[in-house]
Amino acid sequence: MTKTTQIAADRAYDEAKTVLPAEVARGVYMRNAPSLAALKLMHLLIGKAGGRMAEPIRHEIRLSDIRKIDGMKNHDRASLTPLFAELSAAVLTHDDPEKMVVTIGGLLDFARIDYRHEVSNDLLVSWYFGGAFREMAEKSCHWAILDRQTVFALSSKYSILLFQHIASLVNLDHVASKTFTVAELRAVLGVPHGKMERWNDVNRFALTPAIAEINQTSRLILTATPNKIGRTVASVTITWAEKPPEGKQEAKRELDRPKVGREARRNGSAETVARAFPSSGSIEFDDHWKALKRAAGCNMDNTMIAEKFRAWCASKGLSLDGRNIEQAFSNFCATVGKV
Repeated sequence: MTKTTQIAADRAYDEAKTVLPAEVARGVYMRNAPSLAALKLMHLLIGKAGGRMAEPIRHEIRLSDIRKIDGMKNHDRASLTPLFAELSAAVLTHDDPEKMVVTIGGLLDFARIDYRHEVSNDLLVSWYFGGAFREMAEKSCHWAILDRQTVFALSSKYSILLFQHIASLVNLDHVASKTFTVAELRAVLGVPHGKMERWNDVNRFALTPAIAEINQTSRLILTATPNKIGRTVASVTITWAEKPPEGKQEAKRELDRPKVGREARRNGSAETVARAFPSSGSIEFDDHWKALKRAAGCNMDNTMIAEKFRAWCASKGLSLDGRNIEQAFSNFCATVGKV
């Protein structure tokens, strides 16, 4: 069985991708959840180590190389020191139901920032990964391949944690969705204890913005469907699908645009041309709308779903070229579900 470290070694040439052990991607930060900047640093360290991430060796990177990465802050000693403290304090746990073993440990053993040449605006950063992380990486046969440009472009820790978790599931056979209890979803998103205790707050401030950002900047399209018991949301099903080629190209164009204005383009307040839903016929040959349907977990016939959606829009007075027509279609497909 292929090891994660071998996949990482084989992709050492590819600076656009990071291979992350699934055990880490799906891990839950039990306490001291890392901030956005610390998570980006974590991905940088793992990507730099590559196929040698499981070895008990010292890894190094220069400050000048960190500063070359678009999406990373223009770091210096003062900004890096607290981030390494965050990563050292974060506790990662992985539950393996097959082996009936829970592994708990830290990401880092220790790190050093050598600033002897700081006067010339250069530092040498070195670190050793912790024993628990190295054991996870050594034994791992499942991995997530993440687009580094997407990770470094994401603007919240909720987005990064959800993206890496779903990315670790994307290549599993016959798996295109996962249902989380609200408590599990809070843990995956790294929502601190005592914060956002109501589901509506988790959804409004963490989950919905994270999904919107991932859908805008990654190769994936995600949809979340709350599952209720009575009036209470008991769990949430997240479905995903690979975007069609034109969708991936649009995400790449978005990443290549200046970050300024990205949120406005995402929430529709920027002046953009909306994609209109077909006014007649099927969506059989339209990969964009089919991808939205699949991501929502709907398997209705492509002609039937198009006809029913147009009828629904007419009954609600919604325009097929309205600004939120894609979200309306995703929600409609999630409501219809599997036939």
